[in-house]
This record gives sequence, structure tokens and C-alpha cells, in this order.
Amino acid sequence: MEDVSILLVAVVVFALIFDFTNGFHDAANAIATSVSTRALSPRLAVLIAASLNFVGAFISVEVATTIAKGIVDVSDVTMTILLCGLIGTITWNLITWYLGLPTSSSHALIGGMIGSVGVATAFGGIKWESIIEKVIIPSGVAPIAGLIGGAFIAIAVTWAAKNLTPRFANRLFRTLQVGSASFMAFTHGQNDAQKTMGLIALALLSTGHLSADNFEVPVWVIASAAGSMAVGTYVGGWRIIRTLGSKIVKLEPHQGFAAETAAGTTLFIAGQVGFPVSTTHTISGAILGAGATKRLSAVRWGIAGQIMVAWVITLPASALMAAIAYGLVKLPGGSIILSAAIVTVITLAWIKMRRQREKTRASS
Repeated sequence: MEDVSILLVAVVVFALIFDFTNGFHDAANAIATSVSTRALSPRLAVLIAASLNFVGAFISVEVATTIAKGIVDVSDVTMTILLCGLIGTITWNLITWYLGLPTSSSHALIGGMIGSVGVATAFGGIKWESIIEKVIIPSGVAPIAGLIGGAFIAIAVTWAAKNLTPRFANRLFRTLQVGSASFMAFTHGQNDAQKTMGLIALALLSTGHLSADNFEVPVWVIASAAGSMAVGTYVGGWRIIRTLGSKIVKLEPHQGFAAETAAGTTLFIAGQVGFPVSTTHTISGAILGAGATKRLSAVRWGIAGQIMVAWVITLPASALMAAIAYGLVKLPGGSIILSAAIVTVITLAWIKMRRQREKTRASS
């Protein structure tokens, strides 16, 4: 038998740890373009992103509802299953962060849930139809919408600014990027923080602390998820910021404005209807669309291809890690081994992250 009270606390703690890793892993989503175009300094950009991530998390709970009730069958969920799912998710987030790959924390979380629930229930507790309808299809549409929107807005603002001097135009769009980056950070908080809220709500539903008939996300869940993501965003994921901000394509200020505006709009709509789409996929598509308007050769398609491969493998890879975690925890002494392993990984990641921050400060 599970000690539900202790494990529920553990699930909440690990969910907030995931939210923290989501913040520093996906900080690039909101600020990479504005940093690369020098519209904002790295420190100011991170501060703006962290603040608006926090505010955005309070706007709606539609995505949280999808995560809590639309991915797996609540009756099949135990705290051990959720904990192992989170461990798989966090592990994959840290691996891709270390490699500097802007993969999807959303897909990692859903993959972790599928992996642990799937192994525990022989894949009988997973709502496949809902996942396809609310996760897979919207996540495929979102980057395409970002790409088309980024290209369209970039072309439109290029035409609108054709009579401006390059110097004035760059200054103007760097100023406008403060607004577009803020909008992107706001919608990132609206979409991504809700995923952690949804998982904590799922834990509360499965233990009887919340009612499925009168479902409502508690304020303390919203505030803690928003705060954890904001702190993680402030810490920043500088390796991913470099990849997303300059290695794919070197953006001009008007292209950065176009990419952020297109991605933010897509995420806002998705958040309102409850689709847990990937912010990483969406902004990456928008950056590709905006960058390609100058010339197709401006995009480093090889790096873009590596990112696409990482997108594809994220869900199955995090599912596999969660499944391994669940299998290990069932072995004698497995819980101790698993706990020691995850604490070690988090500690090493924290040390490396602090070193990166020191290097960034030294170079700025």
C-alpha cells in the first residue's frame, strides 16, 4: 500500500521542480529573439520574462483541465505512477538542456505520464483519443501556424517600413520587441505553467482532495506553479537561448518582432481553448518563418533539422524514462536508488547552471 499523504507531498514537490526546469528550459521561448537582436539585455529580458510568466499563469485554467482530466484515467492513477512520470520528465528536460536542444517540456510531461501510466496499466489507463485530439494534432498545427504567421508579419512590417532608414527601423523594432517579447512571456506563462497545475490537480483528484464533477484548480496550486516557473525563468537556460536566438537564424529586429508576435498569438489562442501545445515548437516555427523571409539560405536548416528530430523523440524518450523509473521503483531498494539518482542529476545540473550564469555575467 502507498503512504498517500507522503507521496502526494512528493508529487507536488517534484511537479514544482519540473515547473522550475520548464522555466529555465523554456526561458529561451520568450527572450531569445529579443536578446539576439539586442532589443533587450539578457538580464532585463529574463526579469521581464519571469514576471510575465508569473502573471500569465493566472489568466485561465483550460490547459490545466486538459492535463488533469484529458490525458489519463484518474481512477488508474496512483502517486507512485505520477512520481515516476515526473522523474522521467525531469530527466529528459535536464538532458536536453545540457545538450542545448530546445525540446518541448510539454511533450516531455505528457510522455512521462504516458510512460508510467502505460507500464502500470498495460496502456489501458491512457485516453488515446483525447491525446490525439487535444495534444498531437494541435502540437502539429501550432508550429505551422507560427511559421506562417512569422513569415506573414515579417513581410508585412518590411513593406510598411520600406521608406524608413535602416537605422531608424532597427531602433523602432527593437522598441516594439519589448512589447512582443513581453506578450510571448505572458502567453508562455498562460500555457506552460498550467501544465504543472494540471498535474498537481490530477494528483489531488486521484486522492479525493478535488471533485471531478466540480473541478476547480485551487489558488495555492496556481500560485505555486506560477512562482516556480518564474524563478526557473529568471535563472535562465542560456545554452538553449544561444541555440534558439542565433544558431538557427540570425534575426533582424523586425523579424524578431514578427516571430514573437506570431508565436504569442498562437499560444494565446491555444491557451484559451485548452490545448497544451509546445511553446518551444511554436516559437521555433515562427523564427524559421520570419528568418526565411530574407532568404532561405539565411536559415541553418541542419540545426533546424536536429531540433525537429529532438521534437519527434521527446515524447517517447520521456515515456521510456518514466517507464524505467516505475520498473525500478518496484524492485527491492529501487526507491532509494532512484531517489539518489534524481537528486544527483538535479545537483549536477544546478552546479552547471550556476557556472553558466557566471560566464554570462562575465561576458555581459
